[in-house]
Amino acid sequence: MFRVNISAILFLLIVSSSVFLLFQLYYYRKYFNKPGPHILSRTGHLTSSDVQWQTVKRFLALSQRFKLPLFLADTAALTLLSQDALLQRDQMVREPHCSFLCTGRPMTSFALNANHWKYDPSFLSAAEEKGFELLELRGEDPRLSSLDTLSGQDIPLHFLFRLNGYTIQLVFLYERSGHYLWHGALRLRAHADTTFAPFNQLDYGRHAGAYDRPDLVLTVLDGLDVRIPRNVSGFLSQQRHARFLECRYHDARNFLQLYPDDSSPEALSFRHRATSLLRLAARALNQLNVPFWLSSGTCLGWFRQCSIIPYSRDVDIGIFIADFRADIIAAFQDAGLSLKHKFGKVEDSLELSFLSDDVKLDIFFFYEDKDVVWNGGTQAKSGKKFKYIFPPFSLCWAELLELKVRVPCETLDYITANYGDTWNIPLRSWDWKTSPSNVQQNGAWLPAEWEELIQVY
Repeated sequence: MFRVNISAILFLLIVSSSVFLLFQLYYYRKYFNKPGPHILSRTGHLTSSDVQWQTVKRFLALSQRFKLPLFLADTAALTLLSQDALLQRDQMVREPHCSFLCTGRPMTSFALNANHWKYDPSFLSAAEEKGFELLELRGEDPRLSSLDTLSGQDIPLHFLFRLNGYTIQLVFLYERSGHYLWHGALRLRAHADTTFAPFNQLDYGRHAGAYDRPDLVLTVLDGLDVRIPRNVSGFLSQQRHARFLECRYHDARNFLQLYPDDSSPEALSFRHRATSLLRLAARALNQLNVPFWLSSGTCLGWFRQCSIIPYSRDVDIGIFIADFRADIIAAFQDAGLSLKHKFGKVEDSLELSFLSDDVKLDIFFFYEDKDVVWNGGTQAKSGKKFKYIFPPFSLCWAELLELKVRVPCETLDYITANYGDTWNIPLRSWDWKTSPSNVQQNGAWLPAEWEELIQVY
């Protein structure tokens, strides 16, 4: 008669039970013992939030594997991180779920500091192995462009990853010589798949952008380790006003072939002093959080020849009167600039002029009036007032001689208003009262007001 080996049976039962228990623990840890959404909802069906979270999770795991120095740049997700939004969501949400990374949009945006990552082509291969479809968008490197070299080598600008109907946009940020970060515009090549991603909803790529380098912090969002800007509201504000205009090197070189640049010691000295003055002005106004832009001849020099006009003999900037601060004069004086004149008043035709190293800085304050924008001018000896009319404009970032500055986005309209259709022809003889195309007489200050409104130092 067959005798049962009780010890062997017990051993097999113990082994089987242990294997089953280990499987249960693994399954629990992988699917349920994690903050954030689970792959299956209570009904046992996939939800859009579940799929989006799993897509982001897979992408972040891939980025950690290849040590990508990226951070969350999605405007919708970052907006949810504001204090008011957090409080509101805490009141509405009573259970763990995808609170921040699942925004209801079919995409999530990340940014990558390209200077801190060596491009690894195996990253794209690994992404494909994980099921991602890829669209790689490249463009010329503007850092290699100059009046001598009009184009640079191709560099990656945007990577788009698609999985389960969701798109992850990876924006490459490059450090520019003006100590800021830049990304290129997203431009599809001919015959590209225009249905690959919801291009009209992407946060980045409609135009090139410029940013100050953000201070990043590592945090946990919906159970995932993610880097975010320490100053979320500051980053979002930059994103809304990040549009960048590249210098027109091709047109500038054509201009300089017709009208060779002045390379005399006097011209080089002025350009150096003017650049130093512009840096001082930028530093003083940035500390006051007062936005300014290149105006008049300084703007013309950037637009026409990617430089400072050597015979202009001054530096011109504009400030909206709404951004005026009473401590601007003190800030410039603290920076080592001496006040040369102060014309007008905050309510009408305010103009300031400073002097540094024999170079004059003119600050024109601009007023918005219905469908036009204007700045004023004053003739000191007669008290006559003048008005310069411009079409409305917005502000963009640009770079002038390795300095990040603002210019009117509608630069051609701005230049044409001031200098007419012949702006591309140098004009050394210039009368600020009669030469501008947009100048109008605007009455005169009463003699009793001169002491207060016409101050020359």
